[in-house]
Amino acid sequence: RRAASSVHHTTSPQHTHSKQTRNMAAAVTKRVAYATCEELPQMQEDDARTLEPLAAYGVSVDACVWSDKSVDWSKYDAVVLRSTWDYTARLQEFLEWTRRVPRLLNPPSVVAWNSDKVYLTQLAAANLPTIPTTLIRPGEDFDLSKFSGEIVIKPTVSAGSQNTGRYNMADAAHAEKAKAEAARLTKEGHTLMIQPYMLSVDTYGETGLLYFNGKFSHAMRKGQLLYGPYEPITGLYVDEPRTHRQPLASERALADRVVAALPSLVEGAEKLLYARIDLILDEAQSPLVLEIELTEPSLFFETSPTTSPKTFADALAEQLGITRTAAV
Repeated sequence: RRAASSVHHTTSPQHTHSKQTRNMAAAVTKRVAYATCEELPQMQEDDARTLEPLAAYGVSVDACVWSDKSVDWSKYDAVVLRSTWDYTARLQEFLEWTRRVPRLLNPPSVVAWNSDKVYLTQLAAANLPTIPTTLIRPGEDFDLSKFSGEIVIKPTVSAGSQNTGRYNMADAAHAEKAKAEAARLTKEGHTLMIQPYMLSVDTYGETGLLYFNGKFSHAMRKGQLLYGPYEPITGLYVDEPRTHRQPLASERALADRVVAALPSLVEGAEKLLYARIDLILDEAQSPLVLEIELTEPSLFFETSPTTSPKTFADALAEQLGITRTAAV
């Protein structure tokens, strides 16, 4: 899941934004690419908030389409996955590309693990409170009549609420639509997740906690997004209402636990440039992990604009081996 962001208008998919920050920039010592996608080739406005604090470190940033074969990725000191939001439809091609990029953030091993939400079963096995999830794989028999109340059906490889629907199993029409949707998606080769719909989303919303280099940066609230059975959407995502949030102590504690546990769950997760932990409250108002965003999440700088862009820039500079004094 991600937020829609207005694009930062540029003249080409590969555009250096140094002119915007010329007056405050240090001498350029490092070059970074923000990876985007064909449908949205330009840098997102929210990501552009990081340009000024990065320029103070002497870091210049280009927006480059990940699938553009003309890009020479070796000329960059790091490639940061940002708005590569078409990857779910081209997963194997995308994962092969991540393995070819010389310095990818986050690392390819983490991206491969995180791109399929089957990882939720690993979190549950590690005793991390996680939303109950039933998997249905292609070719498996399934019986949705065993589910009661409201449920969510979505593929384990998905983004932007594509192919995601909310179904009230007490409603005969909804139950029939749920069965038809599950049959369609598994026939197309998707592994499905069946999860209970937590009603707290309709009022309290979801909480996303952002971490840069393993340290908490800020949190945000995402409002209700699903209103009924899946209807095809236009574009790569559904827009998500979002605002700044001060997380509950229980939410912060669980997110901290998840970030600390990641190195034991997946290779390469010792110090991730970015991580977004999305939580939801159960009926007892206890937080559960809904998903972990380690691939190409919106980082919602807009919800904490005074501090979070610089916090991210500090983290990226550290990954690049630049000292803090360079930005003074």
